[in-house]
Amino acid sequence: MFKNYIKIAWRNLWKNKGYSLLNIFGLAIGITCAAMILLWVEDEVGYDKDFAKQDVVYYIPTNQQYDGEWRTFFQATPGPLAEVLKQEVPGIVGAARTKSDDFLFQVDDTSINKNGRFADPDFLSMFSLTFVEGNLERAFKDVDAIVISQETAIQLFGENTSAINKVVKINNETNYTVSGVYEDLPNNVTYTFDWLAPFERFAEGKEWMKDYGSNFSDTFVELSPEANFDVVNNKVKAILPMKTEDDETIAFLFSMKDWHLRSAFEGGKNIGGQITYVRLFSLIAIIILLIACINFMNLATARSEKRANEVGVRKVLGSGRKGLISQFMAEAVITALLSAVISVLLLKLLVPQFNIMIDKQLDFSLFNTTHILTLVGITLVCGIVAGWYPAFYLSSFKPVDVLKGARKTKGSASFIRKGLVATQFVVSIVFIICTIIVYQQVQYVKGRDLGYDKENLVKIPVTGDMIKNFTPIEEDMKASGMIESIGLINSDILSGGNNTSNLEWQGGVDTENVLVSIRSITSDFFNTAGMEIVEGRGFSNNPVQDSTNIIISESFAKLMGSGSAIGKTVEGDYPVIGVVKDYLYDDMYGSSDPVIFFNNPSDASFMYVKAKSGIATTSALTAMEASLKKFNPAFPFEYEFVDDTYDAKFKSEKLIGSLSQVFALLAILISCLGLFGLSAFTADQRRKEIGVRKVLGSSITGIVGLLSKDFMQLVVIAILIASPLAWLLMQNWLEGYSYRISIDLWAFVIAGFVAIVIALVTISFQALKAARANPVKSLRTE
Repeated sequence: MFKNYIKIAWRNLWKNKGYSLLNIFGLAIGITCAAMILLWVEDEVGYDKDFAKQDVVYYIPTNQQYDGEWRTFFQATPGPLAEVLKQEVPGIVGAARTKSDDFLFQVDDTSINKNGRFADPDFLSMFSLTFVEGNLERAFKDVDAIVISQETAIQLFGENTSAINKVVKINNETNYTVSGVYEDLPNNVTYTFDWLAPFERFAEGKEWMKDYGSNFSDTFVELSPEANFDVVNNKVKAILPMKTEDDETIAFLFSMKDWHLRSAFEGGKNIGGQITYVRLFSLIAIIILLIACINFMNLATARSEKRANEVGVRKVLGSGRKGLISQFMAEAVITALLSAVISVLLLKLLVPQFNIMIDKQLDFSLFNTTHILTLVGITLVCGIVAGWYPAFYLSSFKPVDVLKGARKTKGSASFIRKGLVATQFVVSIVFIICTIIVYQQVQYVKGRDLGYDKENLVKIPVTGDMIKNFTPIEEDMKASGMIESIGLINSDILSGGNNTSNLEWQGGVDTENVLVSIRSITSDFFNTAGMEIVEGRGFSNNPVQDSTNIIISESFAKLMGSGSAIGKTVEGDYPVIGVVKDYLYDDMYGSSDPVIFFNNPSDASFMYVKAKSGIATTSALTAMEASLKKFNPAFPFEYEFVDDTYDAKFKSEKLIGSLSQVFALLAILISCLGLFGLSAFTADQRRKEIGVRKVLGSSITGIVGLLSKDFMQLVVIAILIASPLAWLLMQNWLEGYSYRISIDLWAFVIAGFVAIVIALVTISFQALKAARANPVKSLRTE
């Protein structure tokens, strides 16, 4: 019986191959889109799952209160916290301080830069590192030990060469001995590291690390499997207020399972994060699949009269309704299976391009059991969803009415078909509107006045002798004729960096609760970054002359009360000599904290170089590299363009925009496939009417308009439904940003116009074909 259903279904698909191909390709596009989204979702929800202790390892952020507002900070716990938690909180069986850093590894003629962490011993067991050389117990036996990733070992020592007990020179000044090599971490981990070294080595001579007021480290803890999370978390929250007698800084547990997906905090509370996009794109995958299934329903029901006689004859010959339903469902499932085959080919072609767009390394493999089961599941769901309505509708025909030719097309079927067409275009138009508004929002924020000029600005990490040789480096670069100015600073210009509170200043009231960012710069930094001094003066070229003088931002000046801030002091010992225009850092959508600038290049972490306008980028970079090779020869030349770093701040928004474009394109393409088939079927149904109209003198334009009218009405209805829906969606999305656009009417006008044009072009192809046909052929049977 089952074989007969398959045979008949296959024969019918081949007999009506034109419509079958439209269905197959429509479903293939939907399955491909859904599969790519699910690959992305698989990667996102799979973050940190390779760590065996994911359920019991926690990061320790802190909530800190400033100006009555709670703010959440990472890498902001004091040095003593880890040991205190392990000793005083029951249920915590492991704790570790860590500090991220970059190392230049040197072995013979090989030099490579790698990021890693200084860490306490418990960190290694928390992350369940698998050692390919050495072992966990002896990894940090010596203070000068270092464990490295397998990739790092191969880069330094080559393939099939043991790295154990090999000496590596770090940052051209100190030696470490390799005590272990661990398997490379997967790509989807939150905290990555290519090496680990004892935290004890980093802490040598740094007495300030023992102070509870110095928040500088990442702290991780491991709970026993039997521990009660709420009980332990409450004890963790109580530790810092107890130790510092200050209830405005509170540590808390943050599960490894949430590090990637739920890393957004507001007002000291978790508000989600990447999980929002996982849910959103999963929903979109379902919507795209439904659009593809709607195509099948539309074309199947539209062709009902063509298949009515078949149904009537089969019922007269004894076929029951269940048998007919099974046959039509078999056709739908076979169509979905053929679509799945095509989608596999499309996935192999498109996943590499998709990876470029989302900046990931996803891999679709038919040898992966999860991928196979997911694809089969999607295929079967598509076949069932797409086939159930046509199957029940077609099998309901009465053989007497059909064979007498007395049956008329049911109004309900026509109504449902029109509703499905409108639904397709509602989704397409919503995607178009969302694409436009997301693009507007990103461009609006990127065009915001930053308070500095990011164009032609290059950031170079400070390494080796760059601070000591800053003056000759500056002179040499400028002598090349390519470089305009150079400056040093202790923090990335776009990031939060160092900050403090409990400062006092003239004119300030309740100043101890204000968070202030601290920046150490050279005198030419403002000029290099294009920052404007609005009052007073900048620093002199002699650091000693301005060693106690400070420059503040406008927002800080406002905290000093009325009148000029020039001459007022901070902490009684630091007079203000200048006020710089507020600039944007850390939160690109909000307002940044007040800033104090010190003239102290010894604390610099980054060198910023401004190339002269009109100079080719390659020429400017060559000049920078030549100077640094001359005065800092042991270290490789590494750099970033500030405008690229700035653009990366909008990675999530750009991803939404890019995917919205793709989804809009796919939704339109699928809708057009269905519309193309329906218009072809409509033209075929009305061929005799068209023939009569042509004989009676109707023009091609008139006939095209006649055939297009009904479909265009559906598109207009779709526009009216999609516009308020898109407005609600985008208004809700924009409310998540403090600096945002107002939604303009023209976005809806453009989306509606695009939808009408696309629909008209799709319909007109079949309408023109029908209008140009020879009327004799359509009327000769009359």
